[in-house]
Amino acid sequence: MNVKPDFSKGHSHAETAPAFLSVWEMQSYYGESYIVQGISFNVHEGEILALLGRNGAGKTTTLRSIARMDSPQVTHGEIWLDHQPLHKMSSHQAAQSGIGLVPEDRCIIPGLTVEENIKLAQIAPPVGWSLDRLYELFPRLGERRHQEGVTLSGGEQQMLSIARALSRDIKMLLLDEPYEGLAPVIVDEIERTLRHIKEQGMTTIIVEQNAVRALELADRSVILDTGGIVFDGSAGEVLENEELRSEYLAI
Repeated sequence: MNVKPDFSKGHSHAETAPAFLSVWEMQSYYGESYIVQGISFNVHEGEILALLGRNGAGKTTTLRSIARMDSPQVTHGEIWLDHQPLHKMSSHQAAQSGIGLVPEDRCIIPGLTVEENIKLAQIAPPVGWSLDRLYELFPRLGERRHQEGVTLSGGEQQMLSIARALSRDIKMLLLDEPYEGLAPVIVDEIERTLRHIKEQGMTTIIVEQNAVRALELADRSVILDTGGIVFDGSAGEVLENEELRSEYLAI
């Protein structure tokens, strides 16, 4: 009899540290569709976690559930960020508590310049990420600060979306498919930026179809399959485990 391998007992280098984000038995629905089926995982402060899986596994739903978006509906479980109960909050309260979601479609606001897109989101006065600091992080945005945001290239729009999230002095960055449609040289640039903000202490969850690039960036990985967790461990373990990659990531 063939037994499906169980990869869910991976261990992280930070497993004994207190969790910065803790998701416990979270269940999420779109209408009658049961998407996220009671998952639990932790993210430690300063980590990059790659949340991976095939299409339809529940990755974007998990990010939106953490950010407390209006859909999906979280019906059970708890979500804690830095001792704050996100599961009891609305989306704007979660944002005020330090969650910054960069959606796949980037949501650049038409009619506003690069600088206006950032200022609209920025807390006043900014504590950590001033305009000058953001333009130092993203020189291209500084050069185009008076250009309408929607006229930027795809890579520049992704940079703007990340800068806009950081401008709120967030505690955790959630990235949904940040490399989608971008040339490899632009992906390299965004990765350098993500490594830099990690050095500044930012905690990040990245959902990305380019699993190898995400794993090379990340400290740890959680892999979803049909709404459940099949692996939780170091990113290096996934890169080294051909059976795991083939079974759940098709790489």
